[in-house]
Amino acid sequence: MKRVLSALVVSGGIALTTGIVSPVLAGAPIPLADGAPVQTLAPVVSRITPGVVGISVRGRVREDNPLLQDPMFRRFFNLQQQPVERETQATGSGVIVDAAQGYVMTNAHVVENASNIEVTTKDNRRLTAKLIGRDADT
Repeated sequence: MKRVLSALVVSGGIALTTGIVSPVLAGAPIPLADGAPVQTLAPVVSRITPGVVGISVRGRVREDNPLLQDPMFRRFFNLQQQPVERETQATGSGVIVDAAQGYVMTNAHVVENASNIEVTTKDNRRLTAKLIGRDADT
């Protein structure tokens, strides 16, 4: 194992120092075999990035104990099926779709069971949000 790891480190070092692997700068054209440059998506990404937000969610969910779903188990221990409530947390990303109205769109599973929703913008502003609608099918 040590020999394999040493070989990987040495070959990785050789590749990086000899120019076999060279970093390409974001936004720089990528040269093709025929010499014609291909533009990257970096300019588009830099324009869109301010509209991407982080979403943090807290909520509560009621779950059944999986052990208590077996009727024989409940009967043997003389237990009743009692759902357990627990706190949940979720994070995800979203996109500002209407800045004037303050509308942000994200995936439905991110805000499922949400009681508190916080949106963090690119400039690190934290804003409290409320759920307007949810479409679990799409």
